[in-house]
Amino acid sequence: KAIALCLLLVLLLLAPALPVPHQRGLIFNLSTGELCLQSAQCKSGCCHRQDGLSLARCAPKAAESQDCSPKSLYGVYYKCPCEAGLTCDVDKTIVGSITNSDFGLCMDPNE
Repeated sequence: KAIALCLLLVLLLLAPALPVPHQRGLIFNLSTGELCLQSAQCKSGCCHRQDGLSLARCAPKAAESQDCSPKSLYGVYYKCPCEAGLTCDVDKTIVGSITNSDFGLCMDPNE
């Protein structure tokens, strides 16, 4: 009985420390325009930068017929990947994969 009481006391003391899901966090679930370091932080799934010297910000994914990048391991894009259901029609190269400079156009694969 004493062990159960101690366990209950520990749970009551730890309850305020348990994470509560927030609509928007400081690190994840970032909105368009907010600074990011990785695409996983953005609601849209795209952390975009204009050039190598600019700060990266969350941006919407590319729509049909817009410039795009294929999915990258880097997690920061010069051109965002395509919206769901579209594919980035691009000729991948080894150098482009390394420098994150393989760009194409978002296309509907069903057309």
